[in-house]
Amino acid sequence: MEVSRYHRFLRVALLIGAFVLVFDSGILFPASQKLSDNTFLYLGSVGAGVFASVPQNEINTLTAQISERERALDAREAALKEREIASRSYETDSSSDYSTYIISVILFFIVVLLMLNYALDFARNRKQIYEEQVG
Repeated sequence: MEVSRYHRFLRVALLIGAFVLVFDSGILFPASQKLSDNTFLYLGSVGAGVFASVPQNEINTLTAQISERERALDAREAALKEREIASRSYETDSSSDYSTYIISVILFFIVVLLMLNYALDFARNRKQIYEEQVG
């Protein structure tokens, strides 16, 4: 039975995917889920900015005031969303996120099917070799 590069890549990709899902879900180590969540938050907050200075005039002053009010409203909205999320977290348990578990089960099922495929291919090739030797 010849193992191609595709089969090697497929095995490695499945193993890496399984490890990532187990790490991200926090099934084995709850701290890994917190680490993953904090990494996403950190990467989402990193940004680049460009600043330029313009001489002050009436339009710039009004625009700055409007921008400041919008920032204040955005901050209030973010605080409101955080309180809403916090109130939801009290209502439901953190383990109610079933999507990671469903993906893990599907991935496990795919790995089992892949192993079954290799086992059946091995048995078929062994049978063919035996028939060639006997026949």
